[in-house]
Parts: sequence; C-alpha cells; structure tokens
Amino acid sequence: VKKLDFNISEYEYLEGERISDIKHEYSDGYIYAMAGASENHGLISQNIAREIGNYLIKNKSPCDVLSSDMKVRISKNSRYYFYPDVAVFCQSHEHDSDYYKHAPVIIVEVLSKSTRKNDLSTKKLMYFNIPSLEEYVVIEQDICEINVFRKKEGWQPTVYFLGDEITFDSINTTVAVEDIYYHVKNDDIEQFIQDKEENR
Repeated sequence: VKKLDFNISEYEYLEGERISDIKHEYSDGYIYAMAGASENHGLISQNIAREIGNYLIKNKSPCDVLSSDMKVRISKNSRYYFYPDVAVFCQSHEHDSDYYKHAPVIIVEVLSKSTRKNDLSTKKLMYFNIPSLEEYVVIEQDICEINVFRKKEGWQPTVYFLGDEITFDSINTTVAVEDIYYHVKNDDIEQFIQDKEENR
C-alpha cells in the first residue's frame, strides 16, 4: 500500500475510482494505492469466498459474499473507504451505492508484508466500529494460521490452525482451515498434506 501525498474530497475519490485501473483506499482525504496480490493471497481469498458462497447459495441465504472489488465505508459520516479481501453482507443500508457498502457482518483480510501493519492496527480498529460487524478474520499466507475476532467475545482473537474448523456464527456456517488453504503453497500445508498421506 502506497500513500499518495495529496488531499482530495470524497467526491473526487469516488469518481476517480470508477475509472481508475488501480484500486485506492481512502483515509480522511488521503488515498492509498493498493499493491498487487501474490498467488497465495489470491487463492486464500478465492477459497474462503467460495466456501462461504456455496453455503449461502445452498441454504438460500439472504446474505452475499463479495470480493475485494467492493469498498466498505466505515460509517455514513466517515471519510474512510477500504477494500477488504472478502466481505459478507446480510442487509442493505440506506446509504449503500453500487460501489460501496456500509453493513458487513464478516470482513476477511489476508495478510501480506505491505498490509500487515495496517490490517492489524488502523483497519482493525476502524472495522470494530462498524455496528453491523460480527466477525473480523485475519489470515496468514506464509504460514497456516487464522485469527478470528468476534464482537460477542469482546473482539478477543481465537486462533485456528490446520485440522481445525471455523464456525462463523453470523451466518451459521463452518469452514475447515484446510479448505481455506486449498492449493496454497507454504511449508505448513505441504507438511499437513504429507502427514495425511502417510496416515492413510
């Protein structure tokens, strides 16, 4: 993520995003260019979106899962717009638009070197202030570790590893950590697959 050193209005930002080839996040007047994602990052985002999406479709849920092309506005009066890697929305908001939404119940961020600090500090605290948000999911890509912060648990993290399953209470579904890391390449998942093969 690269900060661009100029101050623009919300209107200028939103109009610019419609035609920009590069995604930018907006923080109180300043815009930040989004870096390209690694293969592992893309796979993890795709996998968790697919697992949740399949459940929502199968159960005819009113909720939708959207990828990193949809912005989340922190509140109707805020000057902060972020692109989470994956978000789940179960209700419309009177101030939603075709380009941003206000009321996620789940937000997922896949950590990378360029985003780690922001995802675990500024963004995390901003997300916790979204009234509708129930679960914030932070996923490592170089090791197999997932932290889930739940509102009902006072936003204290629960850590999950390979072999565990994660229950998303806000949408009443469970996803295996192994499935979130499907086809991802890192030492943890390779060792996990090898151990499973040897124990057959």
